[in-house]
Amino acid sequence: MSELDARLRDEIDDQVAEALDAYLTERRPRRAPRAWPLVVTVALGVATTWLAPGVAWAAWLAIAVTNAAWLVVVSGKAG
Repeated sequence: MSELDARLRDEIDDQVAEALDAYLTERRPRRAPRAWPLVVTVALGVATTWLAPGVAWAAWLAIAVTNAAWLVVVSGKAG
């Protein structure tokens, strides 16, 4: 009888371990995209506006295009 109990306990332990692994795999949080490229490019735009106000519009246009492209790439990787 104890032999059967030990095998039954081992089988239950294996099933519980498999179920826990599956649960933890599903619950693993997804890594959020980092926003540092957006912050850095906006900071560069502010610096450009301060240093060369005549060409600031071109800098902000380049920043907008760069940030939009970065967001498209990041959103594609998340899906």
